[in-house]
Amino acid sequence: MITVSKEDYLKAILEAQSEGVFVISATLAKWLSVTRPAVTTALRRLSRDGLVTVGNEGRVRLTRNGLVIARRTVHRHHLIERMLSEIFGMEWYKIHDEAERLEHAVSADFEAKLVEKLGPGDKCPHGNKTESESPAMRRRNGLLRLNEGQPGESYVISSVYERDRKLLEFLEERGMRPGTRVVVKLRNYDQTLTIRTKRGNFSVGLPLAERVWVKAVKSKK
Repeated sequence: MITVSKEDYLKAILEAQSEGVFVISATLAKWLSVTRPAVTTALRRLSRDGLVTVGNEGRVRLTRNGLVIARRTVHRHHLIERMLSEIFGMEWYKIHDEAERLEHAVSADFEAKLVEKLGPGDKCPHGNKTESESPAMRRRNGLLRLNEGQPGESYVISSVYERDRKLLEFLEERGMRPGTRVVVKLRNYDQTLTIRTKRGNFSVGLPLAERVWVKAVKSKK
């Protein structure tokens, strides 16, 4: 039986992998805000059900069946986010938390209705694709992290890390949402960046800049 808890773990593993994280028990304890003993128990059950494998070094990987369930849960999560944003007009920085609560209640029939209503779309309002991309895949598509941006260059925000509500609110206050343009003004000695958005100049630190993926804007000749 696939429970809400199992779906949460499988989705967290997939999303952590898409961020380039080496997934171990401590990773899941942090991502899901649970204790390590709770993670150990959950992984034992997931392994027994053939949904994950745990290597000798402690690395957690999804099996083929685990990946199918994780992708389905992510797909429903993104549909809920799109519904809240496109139909109900909820602020983009609030919808992740709501979708976390609602995604498990989506039946196959309701999922089909959402797809019919919302139409095609492979990205959520945070810019993240339904088919999770690894950092290597994103780089092959011409993306880079904001902290890798060069002074004097312009970029369009492609996607942002969506599990941190305070991060999303910080970005919103500075006009930094997917689809908006930022200019890297300076790379400071303390590794912060001075950037410009439509709302002005701001200083952003490395922890934030590493969680924002951007694409360079080609200059017009």
